[in-house]
Parts: sequence; structure tokens; C-alpha cells
Amino acid sequence: MAKKKFAKDSVTIMTEMVLPNDTNTLNNLMGGRLMHWMDIVAAIAAQKHSNRIVVTASADSISFKQPINLGNVVTLKAQVTRAFNSSMEVFIEVTAEDIPASKKIMTHRAFFTFVAVDQNGRPIEIPEVVAESEEEKELYEGALRRRQLRLVLAKRMKPEDAQELKSIFNLEGPTT
Repeated sequence: MAKKKFAKDSVTIMTEMVLPNDTNTLNNLMGGRLMHWMDIVAAIAAQKHSNRIVVTASADSISFKQPINLGNVVTLKAQVTRAFNSSMEVFIEVTAEDIPASKKIMTHRAFFTFVAVDQNGRPIEIPEVVAESEEEKELYEGALRRRQLRLVLAKRMKPEDAQELKSIFNLEGPTT
């Protein structure tokens, strides 16, 4: 891999206000609009890390447990957690704030994967991630397991080759 870059250097914060055109008939933020914002903030973080054009490769499950209401201020924070050859995992955390009511809640978390590409759209090598804080180290350590799970689910890796997943599920079989 090329040089190393600190995880904190990719941090990107984006703020949006939920306007009527962003909402569904219940006056809540539409899921597709939120995913669009998440993709933008994650892409910017990936570009900061790689200094390259990036394309979205995958988005892990995004569950909509907490509605975001019309008028809320939405803050999206993204950071690269780990880099592989040309791909990188980006963690996104979303909070919604009702400023007049002084209420702020964490509403969504997700991991997106981006691939850095050259001008011809071919994958290109990127810098390694250096994790410093405890949270960064935890995200960094879990990234390989998440990557292997994505690859297995996409049928791009055989389950028996996913060593990190084997260690979680104790798939080595009984020891005698």
C-alpha cells in the first residue's frame, strides 16, 4: 500500500435541514433522501482519505428505527475505518436535532464501502488507515470481519475462506 493516513483526517460532517420536499406523507424524512445524504458524506470522507475519485461499492443494512421529522436538523458524520487495496470502509453516524425543543437523538448508523478509481475507472491503490482513538481502533478491528461477511454474502468469497468469520462462530469444528 501507499503511505499511511490517520482515520481522523477523513472525518466529514454534513448538516441538512429536513424540508417539506424531503418528507413522506407522515412528515418524516424519506429513507431514500437519507441514503442519498449518507452516500454523499461517505464519498467525501473516502475522497479525503484516498485523494481519488471514489465509487460506492456497497451499503450495509440501514435500519429505520427512529423517524426524522420535518424541521429537524440532520447531522451526518462519516469517517474511513479501514482501507484495503483499493477499497475502504466508511462508518456513518446520523443524528437528528429538534432545535426548538432542545432534543438531539442518534437515529442511524451504517457502513458503506467505496473503491478508489483512476481516470479510466480502474481500481487504484490507496493509503493505509492509522487508527488512534479507542473507537477508531474498535472500528478498524471489526472492518475485516464486516468485509469478509460482505464478500461471502455477495458470493465473492467462499465461507470456508472467511477466517475472521470462522473465529467468531467457532467454525473450526470440535477439537479432540
